[in-house]
Amino acid sequence: MSKKLSKDIYKKAYSLMCTARAMSDIYEENKEITSKYVHATSKGHEAIQLAVGLQLTKHDWTAPYYRDDSMLLGIGMTPYELMLQLLCKKEDPFSGGRTYYSHPSLKREDYPKIPHQSSATGMQAIPTTGVAMGIQYQEKEKLINPKKGEEPVVVCSFGDAAITEGEVAEAFQMAALKKLPILYLIQDNEWDISAHASETRAVDATHYAKGFGLKTYTIDGTNFTESYACIQDVFKEIRQKRTPVLVHAKVPLLNHHTSGVRMEWYRDDLDDAKSRDPLPKLKSELLENNFEKKELVEIEQSAIKIVASDYQKALQAEDPKPEDLFDHNFAPTPITEENGEREPKNKDATVMVDSALFAIKELMTEHPECLLYGQDVGKRLGGVFREAATLADTFGENRVFNTPIQEAFIIGSTVGMSAVGLKPIVEVQFADYIWPGLNQLFTEVSRSNYLSNGKWPISCIIRVPIGAYGSGGPYHSSSVESVLAQIKGIKIAYPATGADLKGLMKAAYYDPNPVVILEHKGLYWSKIEGTSGAKTIEPSKDYIIPFGKGRIALESENLNNTICIITYGMGVYWALNAAKDHKGKVEVIDLRTINPLDEKLIFERVKKHGKCLVLTEEPYHNSFAQALTGRIQEKCFNNLDAPIFVMGSENLPAISLNSTLEAAMLPNAKKVSDKINEILAF
Repeated sequence: MSKKLSKDIYKKAYSLMCTARAMSDIYEENKEITSKYVHATSKGHEAIQLAVGLQLTKHDWTAPYYRDDSMLLGIGMTPYELMLQLLCKKEDPFSGGRTYYSHPSLKREDYPKIPHQSSATGMQAIPTTGVAMGIQYQEKEKLINPKKGEEPVVVCSFGDAAITEGEVAEAFQMAALKKLPILYLIQDNEWDISAHASETRAVDATHYAKGFGLKTYTIDGTNFTESYACIQDVFKEIRQKRTPVLVHAKVPLLNHHTSGVRMEWYRDDLDDAKSRDPLPKLKSELLENNFEKKELVEIEQSAIKIVASDYQKALQAEDPKPEDLFDHNFAPTPITEENGEREPKNKDATVMVDSALFAIKELMTEHPECLLYGQDVGKRLGGVFREAATLADTFGENRVFNTPIQEAFIIGSTVGMSAVGLKPIVEVQFADYIWPGLNQLFTEVSRSNYLSNGKWPISCIIRVPIGAYGSGGPYHSSSVESVLAQIKGIKIAYPATGADLKGLMKAAYYDPNPVVILEHKGLYWSKIEGTSGAKTIEPSKDYIIPFGKGRIALESENLNNTICIITYGMGVYWALNAAKDHKGKVEVIDLRTINPLDEKLIFERVKKHGKCLVLTEEPYHNSFAQALTGRIQEKCFNNLDAPIFVMGSENLPAISLNSTLEAAMLPNAKKVSDKINEILAF
């Protein structure tokens, strides 16, 4: 018997490896049924996966990838539970039939925790590194105090092809920079669907990782004993030193890439791959170490019997019902009513940027789990708009810190931060810079609650300075709300006053869902003529505004040929200033939030006036504003005296740097006034 491993470990490993193999075999034997929904299996990868799964504890966190069903068996999942996901059944413990096989999310006592992650070619690297960053923060701030030997380890597993993804580089960079307690497990089978490693990678994972300063190990991932011993040592190292490690395990792929991409279509290495099969390797090792052949045969037969029984049981399990589709769109929020004092007496008006600053300061004072990070928000500058000024001085550089220029990491890390119980407030410096982060926002952040069946809602605030101001030019002036509005599962605020920004910031913090707050740069200090209304008296500490509640910025009770303008952000001030030319004829509705919308207020006021203009700063073709006109027309058609009009910037690719061209691109009060005249003439 090996000196390193006990007979019990070997026996359990062999039983689970036989189970995984039997599952793969029965899926293939019944492919006309099991291939209805695309799946992959661990066949050929079992040894390294079991070496990890058997050593994960209830204190640990992991992000298996789509081939890791052996790892899931190793942590204690049953074949039946995995098959429920394979067949997209209602009681699928991970997603309720919403996502692919071996795309787990788990929140059980006495099991490693598995937050939702897409497991799509490395995308899980950022959320999972966010978990490690969150654990480090909790340890530094004494929010957790794990016992010696029980320090949490985070495992992020993916295939070798995933290391070519840019977002994996962002994760490696942060893990090395911050010295995070995470293991990156690379299972290298040398295939990227039909592309061989020789076609896609100049170096293997270890060479790549070393460039970031990561410590690496390369092992034979088909040898269970070697794999178990290596992982045992690595886990001990991470628990003690709290530093990142990468393990590069070489394995064969003995099954199809997925059930939909079959190996015989493109593979020319199948004989070589079969010669490295970990199952007969482990069997031979056990026979050499005092296991009886009869005992192993019994283990094999038992595994086949259990898998066959679980498969039949899973086939008979209940399918989801159509009404199940709508569960867990958003986690319920406790913020449903406006509370607190909006305009306390004996206080002077303050600029909008300070209202946000005061809100965050109050939140961080009250909640040690609240932290702020992003580009240039740290101690030296406090944000390029001074929107985080003094916060690092007040709360320390562990709670308020700069990140590298990594928008994907900034946004995606909130998944992991939220999962461990933190409340991250992050900032993308300009709306123009959000594009590299959209993959994480869409794939990971927005879908977590829905695809985890409500287990892992993401509570975070993403601050995004937005809009044209002061000749910012094509790279600092963009509006992006239409793109964001297409991402379901996130809430979007776009306040036009300091009071609303503070009230919505508080609501966003206590909301268990991801929130993007769009903050117009031109309103921060009210330096643009006609925007003094953005300066407001700072509301009380407990002031809060629920999402989905607009406000009437200017009311008109006149019912004789009047118009209702629906707008937000800078549009509120273009509308208010234009209304001065049309006394009593104009009502202005400030949406305040884009998702959810206050449809009740919108429809009620449009029906009252019969004429409507939807005003935006975005180029209006195919915009959120244009889509809103359709919703209004659908609900208010019988009450309209004219078509619903939309007005926005010119439909051009970018805002010019030249101030004359910038002005020509954007709406303004004069243009809005002329449009009002046009609509009132109907």
